[in-house]
Amino acid sequence: MVLRSVPRVLAGLLVCLAVLLTGCSSSTDAATGSSSSASAPAGVPDGMGIVAASALPAEARQTLALIDQGGPFPYARDGVVFGNFERELPSHQRGYYHEYTVRTPGSRDRGARRIVTGQGGEIYYTDDHYKSFRAVLR
Repeated sequence: MVLRSVPRVLAGLLVCLAVLLTGCSSSTDAATGSSSSASAPAGVPDGMGIVAASALPAEARQTLALIDQGGPFPYARDGVVFGNFERELPSHQRGYYHEYTVRTPGSRDRGARRIVTGQGGEIYYTDDHYKSFRAVLR
C-alpha cells in the first residue's frame, strides 16, 4: 500500500537532510557501511551504529522493498508488533514498532536478522536477534 510507505520515505528524507546539515564528520567502515559519529542524526540513540540501506545485506534490502510496497511478506510473523523488551530502541508505547524477518541463507528457521520500523519512519537493523541495532539511513 503506497500510503503506508509515504511516512517512511519522508522520515528517511528528513534523516538524510539531517546528515547533510550536520556535515560529514563521521567515520565509515567501508566493509560494512557502518559509521560511528559523535553527533549522530536526530532521533538516533546515542552510541547506536548507523548503516546505509545500500550497505545492508541483499536480503535486508529485499525486506525493505517489501515493507515499502506493503507486502506480501514471506513469513507469517512479518509486521507483528515488536515489544522492545530488550530496551535497545527508544521507548515508545506498545504498537509503535513492527518487525520484519530478513532471510538468512542456510538457516532452517527465521534466523536472527530483523528489520524493525517505527511509526515515525525510523528503520533499525539487527543481525543478532535484538542484542544490538543499527539505524538504517536511506
